[in-house]
Amino acid sequence: MKEIISDEFNAHISAANLLHSLTDIVAKSAQLCISSLNNGGKILIFGNGGSAADAQHIAAEMVGRYKIDRNGLPAIALTTDSSILTAIGNDFGYTQVFARQVKALANKGDVLIGISTSGSSANVINALKISKDLGCKAIGFSGGDGGKMNKACDINIVVPNEDTPRIQEIHIVVGHTICHLIDQAINGQL
Repeated sequence: MKEIISDEFNAHISAANLLHSLTDIVAKSAQLCISSLNNGGKILIFGNGGSAADAQHIAAEMVGRYKIDRNGLPAIALTTDSSILTAIGNDFGYTQVFARQVKALANKGDVLIGISTSGSSANVINALKISKDLGCKAIGFSGGDGGKMNKACDINIVVPNEDTPRIQEIHIVVGHTICHLIDQAINGQL
């Protein structure tokens, strides 16, 4: 057991050591979010499985609070309404569960954050692809080589790793960092 635990910890540390290579792209992503929020926009976040949980987690940090007490920020996880998800999945197909919500909820100037460890989840890609038509900015959280999200996003934060749990661990660190930068901007620290 101890060897397995040590291997898991070491795999996490190895993935985390690559975070510094993402500094510039995370800063650009945070700036997109800050600009949108400053101009009355909102952030729509979505993904599948563990990435759905990450979408909800990041939205909760924005609507509730991250580290400072402040007014709630307009962020919506598109992964939480089972009636909407199952209705769209049934009537239009699972590949449309996020795109249909984005079409209904997004306004010009909003930011979409799509999360897919492979970078190629069809339902995430479909939602990101319509961002330009709606006047929104699209940020991807992906892994591996970035997959199809490389072409579907304005910015794709690619975790250079093939192991889904490690990618997810880095995604939440990136999400927390973006929340922290937003808080700093609200506090006049940026």
